[in-house]
Formats: sequence, C-alpha cells, structure tokens
Amino acid sequence: MRALLLALVLASAGVAAHAQTAPTPAPLGDRGQSAADEMELMRTLQGGRIEGRITIPNQQAATLIQPAGREWREYHNRTLAWVGGIAVLGMIAVLAVFFFSRGRIRLEGGPSGQTIQRFNIIERANHWMVASCFIILALSGLNLTFGRYLLLPLVGPESFTAVSQWGKYAHNFLSFPFALGLVVMFLLWVKEAIPNARDITWFRQGGGFIGNRHPEAARFNAGQKVIFWITILGGGAVAASGYFLIFPFAATDIAGMQLSHIIHSLLSVLMIAAMLAHIYLGSLGMENAIDAMSSGQVDLKWAKEHHSLWVEEEMGKAPKGAKHV
Repeated sequence: MRALLLALVLASAGVAAHAQTAPTPAPLGDRGQSAADEMELMRTLQGGRIEGRITIPNQQAATLIQPAGREWREYHNRTLAWVGGIAVLGMIAVLAVFFFSRGRIRLEGGPSGQTIQRFNIIERANHWMVASCFIILALSGLNLTFGRYLLLPLVGPESFTAVSQWGKYAHNFLSFPFALGLVVMFLLWVKEAIPNARDITWFRQGGGFIGNRHPEAARFNAGQKVIFWITILGGGAVAASGYFLIFPFAATDIAGMQLSHIIHSLLSVLMIAAMLAHIYLGSLGMENAIDAMSSGQVDLKWAKEHHSLWVEEEMGKAPKGAKHV
C-alpha cells in the first residue's frame, strides 16, 4: 500500500512539473499581432531598409539594414569595373589601330614659315588648368575602382594607402578649380561651338582623318565641338554629382548618394575615354596641333588645311592676323 501511494505522489508531481514547464499557447490576439509584425517586416525589407530608433543627432545611424545597397555594391564592384575597363582600354586599342594604320596626320609639303594666333593666353591658361585638374581627377578616380587590383600588388599596402589618401584629398579639392574652369571655358568658346549644317559635311568627309580631303571648318570643326560639349555637359554633370558625395547627406539621403555615385562614376569613365582621343589628336596623332595650346601660334598652312574658313575670317580682319617667323 505504501508503495502504491508513493507512486501516485510521484506521478502527480511529474504532471505538475510538466504543466509548469510546458509553453502556454499564445492567445489568438497575440498570434494575430505576431503575423502583423512579420508582414510589416516584409514590407520594410521590400522598401529597401530596416531602421531603428535613436536619440543621437545623426539620424542616418538609425538605418540598420539597407538591402537596396546590395545593388549599388554589385554595380561598384562588377559593373563599373567592366564598363570602365571596356571604355578606357577599348579607346586605347582603337587609337593604336588608327595610328598604325593611318599614321600621324602630317602637314602636306611642310610648314609655310608663317604663323597665326589661334588661342590667346587666357584661353590657353584656362585650358591647361582644366586639363591638369582632369588628369589628376581621372587618375585618382580610376584608383578607387582599379587600384586594389592593379596598384596594390605592385606597391604594397602602406604605399597604396598613402597614394589613395592623398589622391582622395586631391580629388576633392581640385574639383573646385575644375568646375570653375568649365564655366570660363563655356563663356570663352560657346559662341564658336554651336553646331550648324556645315558640321554634317565635315563628318561625311571624315574630318580629314579618313582619306586626304580636309573639309572646310571655322575656328572649331565638328569634332572639336563634340569634345567641347562632352567636356561642358559631361564635366558639369560629373562635378555636380561629385559634390553630393563630397558633402554627404547635405541634400539627399543614402539612396540619392548611391545614384549620384552611379552617375558620377559612369560619366567619368566615358569622359576619360573621350579625352584620350582628344589628347591623342592634339599631340601624337596630328603634326603641329599641339602648338595651338602651347605657344598659341599655329602654322598658317596647317590652319588653312584644318580651319580654312576661320583663316579667311582672321586674315580679313587686319594685316597682323598672320606674321612671318
């Protein structure tokens, strides 16, 4: 009998203990609230971010997770590298093929012994300010995309860190004289860079680069007008989008900064490719072309071949339009 009573007591204790440790089913209302919380979480994820509540002034710190940033990271790490590599290396390849097939465009019959002023000191100084700023901006910007793959293995972590740090400083501060130079360039040359019907003929005749014909052109031919507008419009967009990145969250949120970076980087690599063609034609690709932006004086015969209408206009103004050297 005592054994039977002991067994009943132990069984009762086990049932009581199980009742105390077993989870209590949530009320129907709580289960509905949990489902609602899960739905809200899904909507938040689809909206692009998860935010918390903070008391510090920096409200950007409240963003805990932003799944939309994965798309930007994919663009920066893969898409931009491919687009930039194809644009820059592709342009270098095209210019190399053109040079070895066409050769340098030389002045027929040699120089004439006379020169004519093509650009004055203000135009040349502003051009070189914009050009030098652009070169440093381009190199420091390319380092952000390709430096870890190309430069880091060559110079090591410490040197790469120093180069990248000083490149960042140069990139940020030189953006201001670059933008100022664009404004001055626009004011100096916009009147002569307006497209007209003569530009169509210039393109049809290959601009003197295909064949031996030199189409008529004013001070700026159609190709130079294209470079001008690429510089002004593209450079202006690059500068504007870059200022959103230099001053983060001053005028936009994180999504706007990601969009600014996409615009900034994509236009930059395309501009670099276009400027490579411009640099090639102004130096190695065409004989005597660099004189226009070095001394400002170009050979009269060269000017007649490439800008015949402009020469006629200048020679008609005054006898000092050309001079013997």
